[in-house]
Amino acid sequence: MKLAITGGRVIDPANGLDQHCGLYIDNGRIAAVGAVPDGFQADRTLDASNCVVCPGLVDLCARMREPGVDHKISIATESRAAIAGGVTALCCPPDTRPVLDAPVVVELIQKRVADADQLRVFLCGALTRGLGEEGLAGMQALQATGCIAVGNALVPIADSHLLYRALQYARSCGLKVFLHADDAFLRGAGRFHEGNTCTQAGLEPYPLSAELVGLARALLLVEQAGTAVHFCRLTTGRAVGMVAAARKRGLEVSADVGIHHLILADEELDPMNSNSYFIPPIRSTEDRAALREALATHLLDCVCSDHQPHNYEAKNVPLGLAEPGATALELWLPLTLQLVRDGHMGMLRAIDCMTRQPATILGIPQGTLSMDAEADICIFDPHAQWTLHTATLRSSGKHSPLEGRALQGQVCYTLLGGRVVYERGAA
Repeated sequence: MKLAITGGRVIDPANGLDQHCGLYIDNGRIAAVGAVPDGFQADRTLDASNCVVCPGLVDLCARMREPGVDHKISIATESRAAIAGGVTALCCPPDTRPVLDAPVVVELIQKRVADADQLRVFLCGALTRGLGEEGLAGMQALQATGCIAVGNALVPIADSHLLYRALQYARSCGLKVFLHADDAFLRGAGRFHEGNTCTQAGLEPYPLSAELVGLARALLLVEQAGTAVHFCRLTTGRAVGMVAAARKRGLEVSADVGIHHLILADEELDPMNSNSYFIPPIRSTEDRAALREALATHLLDCVCSDHQPHNYEAKNVPLGLAEPGATALELWLPLTLQLVRDGHMGMLRAIDCMTRQPATILGIPQGTLSMDAEADICIFDPHAQWTLHTATLRSSGKHSPLEGRALQGQVCYTLLGGRVVYERGAA
């Protein structure tokens, strides 16, 4: 099938492209950007007037909750949420239930993704068995079955020797490691940023030092092991500086930030509302400003949704019993566009943070509109205004600290391999 996309502002950071022109697709691949190819006759034309046309978004971390314990949240439901948010590829972390530490779990997820047939899902296997401290996961077997990286999700590895051995094993397999930098002992039972809000509410704090000490230890071990490592969801300006310094020393390291940590600040949250509970926690206004600047100036490589859908019972309980995180796949793009409107970065950099950069970190060929690339495309109206009512989201996770917020930016079409998998307003 041949498709023409006309009238749009085409943005492709991988090729430094930002101009109003046409885009043409033949047999699921990019046939041309700009001039119409000789003899090209479109079977369908998509009008992208007043819209941005960019590569499909690539999300470094989104939980699909399958396999898991809640059958209301599944790969099928979260795939529908992803494509409604313009996401065509995402990476699933290993904290599924059971943990993604065995080929049989990899194969189950791959089958469910194939059944849904709506987006590309890449898998990050577990560094250790059960994400625990009992020994290393079978990384070679995970890689052979299809895992493109290994990591520890949100579970700190307290045993430094075990972490060092895991880094060595991953390097021998040629696998990148995704690390959440944390110190289990400093973190303790903390659930909220250590600051005035936490103190006034009488909650146990989750201090900055937990991230910084965990990161310092990890960087020393990474330097010794020589492993390629991506640090997930940094929350502090000091942590960003530590990763930047390590990169200058020649370490193969990168880092991302979650979208909620760029939008929210500790002082703005109700610490007794379970929708305010994130791991890692939302930090101060000063850290938010530092993260925004770091993303704009490339000290942070990219931003991810960190989508964590939960059922009603998991969030509508007292804070001490609640699960962390928020629904985000359908909010990731408009919240990032808010940073553009507020002057924190340009549109080209924003798109880069959600396409080329995460694809490069994952080592996948997506995130580009290059000639003959697979036609994974997001077409969005940056001016469309809407109000967040979580009940109307396609995700089965109906929870967000941003409920009722006015947003701007909405996906009109999502294409996967040249096939329209989402169309705004379609049934």
